[in-house]
Amino acid sequence: MKRREFLRDVAIGSLVLNLGTKQSLFGQAAQPPDLAWVEGDSPAAITRAAVDLLGGMKRFVRRGDKVCLKPNIGWDRTPELAACTNPEVVKTLVELCLAAGAKEVIVTDNSTNQANRTFLRSGIQAAAKEAGAKVLLPSPFRMKKMALGGEWLKDWEVYLDVSEADKIINVPIAKHHSLARVTLGMKNWLGAVGGARNQLHQKLDQAEVDLARFFKPTLTVLDAYRMLVRNGPQGGRLSDTKLQKTVVAGVDYVAVEAAGATLFGIKPEELPFIKLAADRKAGRLDLEKLKIEKRTV
Repeated sequence: MKRREFLRDVAIGSLVLNLGTKQSLFGQAAQPPDLAWVEGDSPAAITRAAVDLLGGMKRFVRRGDKVCLKPNIGWDRTPELAACTNPEVVKTLVELCLAAGAKEVIVTDNSTNQANRTFLRSGIQAAAKEAGAKVLLPSPFRMKKMALGGEWLKDWEVYLDVSEADKIINVPIAKHHSLARVTLGMKNWLGAVGGARNQLHQKLDQAEVDLARFFKPTLTVLDAYRMLVRNGPQGGRLSDTKLQKTVVAGVDYVAVEAAGATLFGIKPEELPFIKLAADRKAGRLDLEKLKIEKRTV
Protein backbone atom coordinates (compact mmCIF):
# COMPACT_ATOMS: atom_id res chain seq x y z
CA MET A 1 0.00 0.00 0.00
CA LYS A 2 1.31 3.44 -0.88
CA ARG A 3 2.03 5.78 2.01
CA ARG A 4 -0.62 8.31 1.03
CA GLU A 5 -3.25 5.54 0.72
CA PHE A 6 -2.30 4.30 4.17
CA LEU A 7 -2.63 7.78 5.67
CA ARG A 8 -5.99 8.25 3.92
CA ASP A 9 -7.34 4.99 5.36
CA VAL A 10 -6.11 5.89 8.85
CA ALA A 11 -7.82 9.28 8.60
CA ILE A 12 -11.08 7.69 7.48
CA GLY A 13 -10.91 5.12 10.26
CA SER A 14 -10.31 7.81 12.88
CA LEU A 15 -13.25 9.82 11.60
CA VAL A 16 -15.60 6.83 11.80
CA LEU A 17 -14.45 6.04 15.34
CA ASN A 18 -14.87 9.64 16.46
CA LEU A 19 -18.43 9.71 15.15
CA GLY A 20 -19.17 6.84 17.53
CA THR A 21 -22.84 5.86 17.75
CA LYS A 22 -24.12 8.97 16.02
CA GLN A 23 -23.33 8.64 12.33
CA SER A 24 -20.93 6.82 10.03
CA LEU A 25 -18.81 8.51 7.35
CA PHE A 26 -21.42 7.83 4.70
CA GLY A 27 -24.36 9.21 6.66
CA GLN A 28 -25.78 5.86 7.81
CA ALA A 29 -26.80 5.36 11.40
CA ALA A 30 -24.14 3.49 13.37
CA GLN A 31 -24.92 0.27 15.17
CA PRO A 32 -27.16 1.05 18.16
CA PRO A 33 -26.10 -0.15 21.61
CA ASP A 34 -27.25 -3.43 23.12
CA LEU A 35 -28.72 -1.53 26.04
CA ALA A 36 -29.72 2.08 26.66
CA TRP A 37 -29.35 3.16 30.29
CA VAL A 38 -30.72 6.64 30.94
CA GLU A 39 -31.06 8.62 34.15
CA GLY A 40 -32.86 11.88 34.81
CA ASP A 41 -35.56 13.72 36.70
CA SER A 42 -38.38 13.18 34.18
CA PRO A 43 -39.83 9.68 33.55
CA ALA A 44 -41.00 10.84 30.13
CA ALA A 45 -37.64 12.33 29.14
CA ILE A 46 -35.56 9.31 30.14
CA THR A 47 -37.96 6.96 28.37
CA ARG A 48 -37.82 8.97 25.18
CA ALA A 49 -34.03 9.24 25.38
CA ALA A 50 -33.63 5.49 25.89
CA VAL A 51 -35.70 4.69 22.80
CA ASP A 52 -33.79 7.30 20.79
CA LEU A 53 -30.45 5.75 21.79
CA LEU A 54 -31.67 2.41 20.48
CA GLY A 55 -32.42 3.92 17.09
CA GLY A 56 -35.85 5.44 17.66
CA MET A 57 -39.28 3.84 17.75
CA LYS A 58 -39.42 3.54 13.96
CA ARG A 59 -36.80 0.83 14.31
CA PHE A 60 -39.38 -1.27 16.15
CA VAL A 61 -42.81 -0.15 14.95
CA ARG A 62 -43.87 0.07 11.33
CA ARG A 63 -46.73 2.02 9.83
CA GLY A 64 -50.01 0.14 10.30
CA ASP A 65 -48.77 -2.05 13.16
CA LYS A 66 -51.04 -3.04 16.02
CA VAL A 67 -48.88 -2.62 19.10
CA CYS A 68 -49.49 -4.01 22.57
CA LEU A 69 -47.79 -2.35 25.53
CA LYS A 70 -47.64 -4.71 28.50
CA PRO A 71 -46.94 -2.73 31.68
CA ASN A 72 -47.37 -4.05 35.20
CA ILE A 73 -50.84 -2.91 36.33
CA GLY A 74 -51.23 -5.70 38.85
CA TRP A 75 -51.82 -3.87 42.10
CA ASP A 76 -54.22 -1.38 43.64
CA ARG A 77 -51.49 1.15 44.36
CA THR A 78 -50.78 4.78 43.43
CA PRO A 79 -47.67 5.56 41.34
CA GLU A 80 -45.52 6.76 44.24
CA LEU A 81 -45.77 3.31 45.86
CA ALA A 82 -43.97 1.72 42.86
CA ALA A 83 -46.07 -1.44 42.63
CA CYS A 84 -47.08 -0.72 39.02
CA THR A 85 -45.24 0.72 36.02
CA ASN A 86 -44.86 4.50 36.05
CA PRO A 87 -47.76 5.98 34.04
CA GLU A 88 -45.52 8.61 32.40
CA VAL A 89 -43.29 5.87 31.03
CA VAL A 90 -46.33 4.16 29.53
CA LYS A 91 -47.74 7.40 28.14
CA THR A 92 -44.46 8.28 26.45
CA LEU A 93 -44.21 4.88 24.78
CA VAL A 94 -47.77 5.18 23.48
CA GLU A 95 -46.92 8.56 21.98
CA LEU A 96 -43.76 7.22 20.37
CA CYS A 97 -45.56 4.22 18.87
CA LEU A 98 -48.30 6.37 17.35
CA ALA A 99 -45.76 8.86 16.03
CA ALA A 100 -43.92 5.95 14.39
CA GLY A 101 -47.10 5.06 12.50
CA ALA A 102 -48.80 2.44 14.65
CA LYS A 103 -52.40 1.88 13.61
CA GLU A 104 -53.43 1.09 17.18
CA VAL A 105 -51.76 0.87 20.56
CA ILE A 106 -53.28 -1.36 23.21
CA VAL A 107 -52.36 -1.11 26.88
CA THR A 108 -53.44 -4.02 29.04
CA ASP A 109 -52.58 -6.42 31.86
CA ASN A 110 -54.26 -9.28 33.68
CA SER A 111 -54.20 -7.68 37.10
CA THR A 112 -53.82 -9.48 40.41
CA ASN A 113 -56.06 -7.05 42.30
CA GLN A 114 -59.42 -6.00 40.82
CA ALA A 115 -58.67 -4.52 37.40
CA ASN A 116 -61.15 -1.63 37.68
CA ARG A 117 -59.21 -0.35 40.67
CA THR A 118 -55.65 -1.15 39.54
CA PHE A 119 -56.01 0.51 36.14
CA LEU A 120 -57.46 3.63 37.77
CA ARG A 121 -55.27 3.94 40.88
CA SER A 122 -52.03 3.20 39.03
CA GLY A 123 -52.64 6.25 36.85
CA ILE A 124 -51.97 4.14 33.77
CA GLN A 125 -55.52 4.14 32.44
CA ALA A 126 -55.77 7.93 32.29
CA ALA A 127 -52.21 8.45 31.02
CA ALA A 128 -52.50 5.86 28.26
CA LYS A 129 -55.88 7.14 27.08
CA GLU A 130 -54.63 10.71 27.04
CA ALA A 131 -51.78 9.60 24.76
CA GLY A 132 -54.23 7.91 22.38
CA ALA A 133 -54.06 4.27 23.43
CA LYS A 134 -56.88 1.78 23.70
CA VAL A 135 -56.91 0.58 27.32
CA LEU A 136 -58.33 -2.91 27.76
CA LEU A 137 -59.32 -4.42 31.07
CA PRO A 138 -58.69 -8.18 31.15
CA SER A 139 -61.52 -10.47 30.11
CA PRO A 140 -61.79 -14.26 30.48
CA PHE A 141 -63.44 -14.26 27.05
CA ARG A 142 -60.17 -13.04 25.54
CA MET A 143 -58.15 -15.96 26.92
CA LYS A 144 -57.36 -19.00 24.80
CA LYS A 145 -55.41 -22.14 25.61
CA MET A 146 -52.42 -22.24 23.31
CA ALA A 147 -49.32 -24.38 22.80
CA LEU A 148 -46.37 -22.55 24.35
CA GLY A 149 -43.66 -25.03 23.42
CA GLY A 150 -41.82 -24.38 26.67
CA GLU A 151 -39.45 -26.65 28.53
CA TRP A 152 -41.93 -26.81 31.41
CA LEU A 153 -45.04 -24.98 30.22
CA LYS A 154 -46.35 -26.93 27.26
CA ASP A 155 -49.68 -25.07 27.00
CA TRP A 156 -51.59 -22.44 28.93
CA GLU A 157 -54.37 -19.85 28.63
CA VAL A 158 -52.94 -16.85 26.81
CA TYR A 159 -54.34 -13.32 26.66
CA LEU A 160 -55.18 -12.87 22.96
CA ASP A 161 -54.95 -9.09 23.01
CA VAL A 162 -51.26 -9.52 23.80
CA SER A 163 -50.39 -12.52 21.64
CA GLU A 164 -52.22 -11.29 18.52
CA ALA A 165 -50.49 -7.90 18.36
CA ASP A 166 -48.04 -7.24 15.54
CA LYS A 167 -45.50 -5.90 18.03
CA ILE A 168 -45.30 -6.39 21.79
CA ILE A 169 -43.42 -3.99 24.03
CA ASN A 170 -42.79 -5.19 27.57
CA VAL A 171 -42.86 -2.34 30.11
CA PRO A 172 -42.17 -3.84 33.54
CA ILE A 173 -41.21 -2.06 36.74
CA ALA A 174 -38.19 -3.09 38.80
CA LYS A 175 -39.44 -4.48 42.12
CA HIS A 176 -38.53 -6.65 45.03
CA HIS A 177 -40.37 -9.98 45.08
CA SER A 178 -40.82 -12.14 48.16
CA LEU A 179 -40.40 -15.39 46.21
CA ALA A 180 -38.18 -14.58 43.22
CA ARG A 181 -36.09 -11.86 44.98
CA VAL A 182 -36.92 -9.42 42.18
CA THR A 183 -39.58 -9.11 39.52
CA LEU A 184 -38.49 -7.59 36.22
CA GLY A 185 -39.40 -8.24 32.59
CA MET A 186 -39.84 -12.01 32.45
CA LYS A 187 -42.02 -12.12 35.56
CA ASN A 188 -44.23 -9.48 33.93
CA TRP A 189 -45.51 -12.10 31.45
CA LEU A 190 -47.61 -13.69 34.17
CA GLY A 191 -49.92 -10.74 33.50
CA ALA A 192 -50.35 -11.86 29.89
CA VAL A 193 -51.91 -15.23 30.72
CA GLY A 194 -55.00 -16.52 32.49
CA GLY A 195 -55.81 -19.76 34.24
CA ALA A 196 -54.72 -20.73 37.74
CA ARG A 197 -51.63 -18.55 37.79
CA ASN A 198 -50.78 -19.49 41.36
CA GLN A 199 -49.76 -22.89 39.97
CA LEU A 200 -47.02 -21.21 37.97
CA HIS A 201 -45.28 -20.32 41.22
CA GLN A 202 -44.49 -24.00 41.74
CA LYS A 203 -41.72 -23.60 39.15
CA LEU A 204 -41.62 -19.85 38.80
CA ASP A 205 -38.18 -19.58 37.21
CA GLN A 206 -39.08 -22.06 34.47
CA ALA A 207 -42.47 -20.43 33.95
CA GLU A 208 -40.91 -16.98 33.48
CA VAL A 209 -38.42 -18.24 30.91
CA ASP A 210 -41.01 -20.25 28.97
CA LEU A 211 -43.45 -17.35 28.82
CA ALA A 212 -40.79 -14.87 27.75
CA ARG A 213 -39.69 -17.14 24.90
CA PHE A 214 -43.31 -17.48 23.80
CA PHE A 215 -44.20 -13.78 23.75
CA LYS A 216 -40.84 -12.62 22.32
CA PRO A 217 -41.13 -8.86 22.93
CA THR A 218 -39.92 -6.54 20.20
CA LEU A 219 -38.58 -4.20 22.86
CA THR A 220 -38.28 -4.21 26.65
CA VAL A 221 -38.33 -0.94 28.58
CA LEU A 222 -37.61 -1.43 32.27
CA ASP A 223 -39.05 1.28 34.49
CA ALA A 224 -36.74 1.90 37.42
CA TYR A 225 -37.74 5.50 38.01
CA ARG A 226 -39.05 4.61 41.45
CA MET A 227 -38.27 1.04 42.49
CA LEU A 228 -39.93 -1.12 45.12
CA VAL A 229 -37.00 -2.38 47.19
CA ARG A 230 -38.82 -4.29 49.94
CA ASN A 231 -42.19 -5.92 50.73
CA GLY A 232 -42.79 -6.73 47.07
CA PRO A 233 -44.49 -7.33 44.84
CA GLN A 234 -47.13 -4.86 46.04
CA GLY A 235 -45.51 -2.88 48.85
CA GLY A 236 -47.80 -0.31 50.39
CA ARG A 237 -45.52 2.23 52.06
CA LEU A 238 -43.42 5.01 50.60
CA SER A 239 -40.53 3.80 52.75
CA ASP A 240 -40.52 0.58 50.69
CA THR A 241 -39.46 2.52 47.59
CA LYS A 242 -36.29 4.05 46.23
CA LEU A 243 -36.13 6.91 43.75
CA GLN A 244 -33.68 5.56 41.15
CA LYS A 245 -34.67 7.84 38.23
CA THR A 246 -33.57 5.27 35.65
CA VAL A 247 -34.88 3.52 32.55
CA VAL A 248 -33.07 0.60 30.91
CA ALA A 249 -34.17 -0.52 27.44
CA GLY A 250 -33.09 -3.05 24.88
CA VAL A 251 -34.04 -5.68 22.34
CA ASP A 252 -32.33 -8.46 24.34
CA TYR A 253 -34.74 -8.96 27.22
CA VAL A 254 -32.28 -11.14 29.13
CA ALA A 255 -29.71 -8.35 29.02
CA VAL A 256 -32.31 -5.87 30.28
CA GLU A 257 -33.12 -8.35 33.04
CA ALA A 258 -29.44 -8.65 33.94
CA ALA A 259 -29.04 -4.87 34.09
CA GLY A 260 -32.14 -4.64 36.27
CA ALA A 261 -30.66 -7.11 38.75
CA THR A 262 -27.65 -4.86 39.28
CA LEU A 263 -29.95 -2.04 40.40
CA PHE A 264 -30.67 -4.19 43.45
CA GLY A 265 -27.00 -5.00 43.98
CA ILE A 266 -27.53 -8.54 42.68
CA LYS A 267 -25.23 -10.28 40.21
CA PRO A 268 -27.35 -11.48 37.26
CA GLU A 269 -26.04 -15.05 37.46
CA GLU A 270 -27.32 -15.27 41.05
CA LEU A 271 -30.92 -15.17 39.83
CA PRO A 272 -31.98 -18.61 38.53
CA PHE A 273 -34.44 -17.28 35.93
CA ILE A 274 -31.78 -15.05 34.32
CA LYS A 275 -29.19 -17.85 34.32
CA LEU A 276 -31.73 -20.28 32.89
CA ALA A 277 -32.75 -17.89 30.11
CA ALA A 278 -29.12 -17.27 29.17
CA ASP A 279 -28.34 -21.00 29.22
CA ARG A 280 -31.22 -21.54 26.77
CA LYS A 281 -29.73 -18.88 24.47
CA ALA A 282 -32.65 -16.49 24.90
CA GLY A 283 -30.24 -13.62 25.51
CA ARG A 284 -27.07 -12.56 27.27
CA LEU A 285 -26.28 -11.78 30.90
CA ASP A 286 -22.57 -10.91 30.44
CA LEU A 287 -23.06 -7.17 30.74
CA GLU A 288 -19.33 -6.43 30.64
CA LYS A 289 -19.24 -7.72 27.05
CA LEU A 290 -22.26 -5.75 25.87
CA LYS A 291 -22.38 -2.28 24.39
CA ILE A 292 -24.22 -0.18 26.96
CA GLU A 293 -24.90 3.48 26.24
CA LYS A 294 -25.42 5.49 29.43
CA ARG A 295 -26.83 9.00 29.46
CA THR A 296 -28.17 11.56 31.90
CA VAL A 297 -30.90 13.86 30.63
